[in-house]
Amino acid sequence: MTPIHSTALVIVATIVLFTWNRLPVVVVAIGAALALWATGTVTLEQAFAGFGDRATLFVASLFIISAALEKTGITAWAGQYLIARAGSGQTRLLVIMMAACAGLSALITGSGAVAALMPVAVMAAVRLRQSPAQLLMPLAFAGHAGANLLLTGAPKNILVSEALEDAGLPGFAFAEFALVGLPLLAGTMAIILLLGKRLLPRESGARLPADFSRHAHTLVEHYGLSDGIHRLRVRAGSAYVGAAADAVDPGQPGRVALMAVQAGASGAPLKGRAIAEGDYLLLRGEAEAVAALAAKMHLSLREEGAQPGLFSRRSGLAEVVIPPRSALIGRAVFPGIVTDSGDLVVLAVQRGGIDLEPGETLAAGDTVLVEGSWEALDLRLDNPDVLVVNSPDLVRRQAVPLGIGAGVTLTVLACVVVMLASGIVPPAVAGMLGAGALIFTRIMSVDEAYRAINWTTVILIAAMMPLSTAMVQSGAAKVVADLLVAATGGAGPFVFLGGLYVLTACLGQVMSNTATTLLVIPIAMAAAAGLGVSPRPVLMSLCIAGSASFLTPIATATNMMVMGPGGYNFASYWKLGTPLMLWFFVMAVFYVPLIWRF
Repeated sequence: MTPIHSTALVIVATIVLFTWNRLPVVVVAIGAALALWATGTVTLEQAFAGFGDRATLFVASLFIISAALEKTGITAWAGQYLIARAGSGQTRLLVIMMAACAGLSALITGSGAVAALMPVAVMAAVRLRQSPAQLLMPLAFAGHAGANLLLTGAPKNILVSEALEDAGLPGFAFAEFALVGLPLLAGTMAIILLLGKRLLPRESGARLPADFSRHAHTLVEHYGLSDGIHRLRVRAGSAYVGAAADAVDPGQPGRVALMAVQAGASGAPLKGRAIAEGDYLLLRGEAEAVAALAAKMHLSLREEGAQPGLFSRRSGLAEVVIPPRSALIGRAVFPGIVTDSGDLVVLAVQRGGIDLEPGETLAAGDTVLVEGSWEALDLRLDNPDVLVVNSPDLVRRQAVPLGIGAGVTLTVLACVVVMLASGIVPPAVAGMLGAGALIFTRIMSVDEAYRAINWTTVILIAAMMPLSTAMVQSGAAKVVADLLVAATGGAGPFVFLGGLYVLTACLGQVMSNTATTLLVIPIAMAAAAGLGVSPRPVLMSLCIAGSASFLTPIATATNMMVMGPGGYNFASYWKLGTPLMLWFFVMAVFYVPLIWRF
């Protein structure tokens, strides 16, 4: 069996297995790389070279940056801002959401953008009494178009630029993609606005996620905290400075009760020292009585949203249920008690919606409301003795936008964009410097960085690179290119681009656009050489075709992400996807050569 036959067999098997969709894509991709080595088509070094490739490292670093934007609440803040700007009009909301998703996709990849904005879109639909099905697929499809705005938009952009550099030509500049990306996005949005209402389902039977934007009010009403929870900062001239925490007496029985004394802005209960300037008193009581106490004792009353003191950038609340066989069953717990860990305070305890009487002990099914720093809530509630009702991390991201580290993260992102736009360092170096800065500044821990990376995508890119190498080395790429040129080249390069678009777009409906791009790049380069034309318009056309993954939910991760929440089926995709496929065809075949000449 010749190397060409071996390569062709591996490619066919890979496509069949991708289409079958019964094996994990990473297993198929790694299996393809090993099969090429086993047949002698590539060396062992070539089979694993993709894992150290600069494109692989750049994509991995983008996942870390994307996760930092979400962790620090930047995406939640952006989403809430968009809802406020959209008002009550569905068309305006749809335009803003699509533009936002496209913009984010250009910076943090489509999957990250859709993941960040999908909860916002669903909540916006719920609040405006609209069907999420009318918003989510347009969100995903706008992400496909937005991926062509900047070099960072998708791994395929990096791959085609790298292919030019490997051929000894200048790669695509950071913002060069916008020359085709902007009109592509404008047309995509216009088609969705014109046809979306008729082609998309009007109702969604999917279960909608919870809205935590007013979570503080929900907890206040449920636990009967009508008097309110207030967090007062101790000023330098306060009489409480130097006093012990247990010596604090609000002096207004029945009107104000001390829940806890907290050390600084951390939210952790004060222990081991006297009260100092900058510490906080957590009080429950009437607003007028608390204000009077603040004036008398020189305390600063901070308003932190609609319900003072419940949520801040550093601290918040969590609701837990006592499960059967918990070690906490039988223990006496009451409002104001500090947990054994020393960093959480109990605010309320209920059984069947009624507060426990003094002296009663915990039983299975009781609910407990605790307050503390977000770090303490995440750490201490990961415990088999309690069941968390709503994840503190999820609540924080919705209820407290622009959290700790948001400024640093935005600065790092800006620096990465400047490095990419100016070209002062290679993209992989810019991405790795950005990811490293986020870890160095402790915005992301090393473990969080590991979890942030979508290893399926990274391994897929690395493991599919040997297939591209094999196609070039074996001559298979030249054979396919010659066939494609023979079938279309006689009619001119425009017909060839049409054939290349059809080949790429068809493969992209059953394979990831990254795998498809890696597979077709050597064919496109060889065909461009055979036709005697510049590879730049050919690769840019290929890049657009790689984004035209509209007809099936398995085509991209973003398509899959919106399928459940939107209540879509397979038919939902091709109905709206078909006119978008035609629009992308026009742009790839006729518009691209106007910008990048043959």
